[in-house]
Amino acid sequence: MTAKTPCEPDELRSLFLFEALTDEQLAVLCANGCIENYEPGPICVEGEAATCFYVLIEGELTMSKLSGGQDIETNRTSQRGVYAGAWRAFTGGKQKSYDASVHVTKPSRFFVMDAPIFAQFMRDQFPMAVHLLDGIAVGTDRTRRIIDNREKLLALGRLSAGLTHQLNNPAAAISRAAADLRERVAGMRHKLAMLSDGTISAEVLSALVRLQERVAEQVAKTSTEHLSALETSDREDAVGDWLDEHGIDGGWDIAPTFVEGGIDTDWLERISAVSDELAAGSLEMAIRWINYTIESELLMNQILEASKRISALVADAKQYSQMDRAPFQVANVHDLLYSTLVMFADRLTKDGSKDAKAITVVKDFDKSLPEIPCYPGDLNQVWTNIIDNALAAMRDTGGTLTVRTCRYGDNMARVEICDTGPGIPADIREHIFEPFFTTKPFGEGTGLGLDLAFNIVVKKHHGDLRVESVPGDTRFIVLLPLEPPPAPDVAAVDLDEADEE
Repeated sequence: MTAKTPCEPDELRSLFLFEALTDEQLAVLCANGCIENYEPGPICVEGEAATCFYVLIEGELTMSKLSGGQDIETNRTSQRGVYAGAWRAFTGGKQKSYDASVHVTKPSRFFVMDAPIFAQFMRDQFPMAVHLLDGIAVGTDRTRRIIDNREKLLALGRLSAGLTHQLNNPAAAISRAAADLRERVAGMRHKLAMLSDGTISAEVLSALVRLQERVAEQVAKTSTEHLSALETSDREDAVGDWLDEHGIDGGWDIAPTFVEGGIDTDWLERISAVSDELAAGSLEMAIRWINYTIESELLMNQILEASKRISALVADAKQYSQMDRAPFQVANVHDLLYSTLVMFADRLTKDGSKDAKAITVVKDFDKSLPEIPCYPGDLNQVWTNIIDNALAAMRDTGGTLTVRTCRYGDNMARVEICDTGPGIPADIREHIFEPFFTTKPFGEGTGLGLDLAFNIVVKKHHGDLRVESVPGDTRFIVLLPLEPPPAPDVAAVDLDEADEE
């Protein structure tokens, strides 16, 4: 951000947000706000104290929301008059923190007001509220659609039975598309010579293209190489030194990318030899061009590997999700628990791990427990949600995950999922089964996992779900009937599911 400068009423009037204001109202705005210039980067971050109201005058910004721990872009615009930041402050000063992150993508100018002053202006000068309310409706709908789609993808990650079958075809399509994309990019590189504007010779451009092709081949070969941490560090130092010595701005930032792509100082000398025939600054251009090639090739490798992984996971998920089986059946609860634990294999460790933060799994199963009448896929969702919370509770400290089964009374099966995390405080415990209530870090949880588990166990299986918790010992206890519910209840549940579909 550069120094603040006064604003001009006529410039503000040119923005749709302020076009209906009087000269007096514009004068109030200019007296209480200012113009600020921003370079690319963040101007406000979701969750931080909402201190300012921003209106874009010139430039471009992106807005994003946290979902599942990732920053999801919800809007990208250069429209003059778009507002962001503490835009809800006028609702009575209840906006304590920014509800979205805003980044500037190129040098931009904003009209800026402190949140309390903006709130007071809104209360005193009402006309602009019409624009704000319209924007709220449009922006909220857009954000809801984007976040809803994100939540659906997260649900796919939990391998729900209906969507698992559909995931296999897109995964195979991604693999084919990624392979085709590599060919398309190769073709585009050949076309660059045709697109030259004449500032460099055709011979030199052709040499750069040939070098770029060899770099792409090198990246493909490097994907099978494995370097030790020390070897990687040494190569990054050598490449970083070379780039620094040759005046490449930000060379140390791109050195890891070059090393990951298998490009060492010998390769850099080849690039330099080709660029020597160009005008001043040509080496910088060539390095950036090659860096783009490496990044593109590495990303395509990742897409191919990820798509293969998705296909493999789908095969495992069929067992977990009970695909192609009757929804209501008699099942071995231990088989369901085993298949769910398999899905968490990458987050679990074997007994006896020496890792201080490792999570040990203990299975204490009563093998005499009979099979139970249930909806196996739904019960796996219950185990998934509870185990996911247990692992999150022990993420920073490690601990023990215990899964225990036994008979409860004459007609119930008891399943306990226990963790050695910090526990659930008493004042929170009574709310954990409420929808949208979560204790996970900001932006990581939806607060729907335990609500869903409660509905499956209590409403669908006529069982019970309860929690007992002290520091170092939290137990989620699931009680399930050993006898099937009355036939009308089973039919009613299946009918409800058909209606939802």
